[in-house]
Amino acid sequence: MQRFFGLPPSGELTNETVAVMKRPRCGLSDVEPFGETIRWKKSTLSYRIAGYNLSIPTSKVHKIFRAAWKLWSNVAPMKFRKRRRKEADIAISFHNGDHEDGSPFDGTGGILAHAFVPGFGIGGDVHFDADEDWSFNSTGFNLFAVAVHEFGHALGLPHSSDPGAIMYPAYNFDPKDEVLLSFRDVKDVQHLYGISPNFASLFAKRPPPRTPDKCDPDLSFDAVTELQQEVLFFKDRFMWRKHPQFDETGITLISSLWPDSVPHYLDAVYENVEGNLNVFFKGHQYWVLRQLTLEEGFPRNIWDLGFPSRIKSVDAALHFRNERYTVFFTGHECWRYNEQQKMMEGSPTLIEQQWSGIPTPIDAAVVYEGLVHFFKGNIHYKFDFNSKYVSSSPANDLLECRENDDTEQTQMR
Repeated sequence: MQRFFGLPPSGELTNETVAVMKRPRCGLSDVEPFGETIRWKKSTLSYRIAGYNLSIPTSKVHKIFRAAWKLWSNVAPMKFRKRRRKEADIAISFHNGDHEDGSPFDGTGGILAHAFVPGFGIGGDVHFDADEDWSFNSTGFNLFAVAVHEFGHALGLPHSSDPGAIMYPAYNFDPKDEVLLSFRDVKDVQHLYGISPNFASLFAKRPPPRTPDKCDPDLSFDAVTELQQEVLFFKDRFMWRKHPQFDETGITLISSLWPDSVPHYLDAVYENVEGNLNVFFKGHQYWVLRQLTLEEGFPRNIWDLGFPSRIKSVDAALHFRNERYTVFFTGHECWRYNEQQKMMEGSPTLIEQQWSGIPTPIDAAVVYEGLVHFFKGNIHYKFDFNSKYVSSSPANDLLECRENDDTEQTQMR
């Protein structure tokens, strides 16, 4: 389970492991082998709402389910028809607690819903936990996002270990994001049913989003930081976690470690070990977290740190643990911040004067294994403090990329 969710595979019940186990999620297993491929043998499926005990208007729920099925029919040659009669391929219902299918619901949070693989009787049916705070916006659990996931199971898809996939087992919907099928979801459902005749025209301008690939030769990073024994590499809403106990560096969601408290598409991140703090920057704001909890009063404006109003964002942050100061990079300048006195030291200097041989502006920076590592585009620059020597290599060389890695593991029954 730890490997599946991108945690250090210690086999121990760490606080972080417990936090992942408590995350809201789908009720189907992740670790059981899925076995043989199971799919519907017809291209038109009927569905009906068989049980309903919510305060939400039924018209809204019908509209959501219709939109959720449409995401799948846009990419695969399938049609979905709503029926009012009892005879339907897929029955969708809301239940409380034990509803006599062998998989009782657990009240608010925890298991949100589950579905059954295609087949007769209960096969293909979808059950939602009626005790959840179902919603259509930023509060509660987004019914549309969960429905798209469960309908994927009803079509025969297992869980995906790709954190960018809609078939990822944990609830990972951010209200700021649009619910979309990922490249992995589309590839998997098309493997079962083929390609929709409208697929090419619908996705010509906006193809399904891909989860960043650590073997991509053009890979660049938004931010890089140390975190205790780890080095974290941030990209969009994802991050890679390089840990000495990891067999390989795996990708996971930023929200898997900091749910709801850290934004995506970050500009800079650093760890203040002495203060036991992690500091995140995006635009003109910054967030301070102690361990995994957002400090009160954040986010704040970066000008509170002593930047002049002309500085609108931070490109990178470089923290020096022993000296207890942090260097911020903005455009062609760098600034030195005293962590003990909580103030900027003097005026900014040009990056080329302080860090000769490092191109500007930079994307990310981190102190690691005695060297200062800078990242700009798809190039990684290693700066030796003692010799002032700079060497370069691909940006992803610290991710132990092996071209033959098969990063997608489809697990579960």
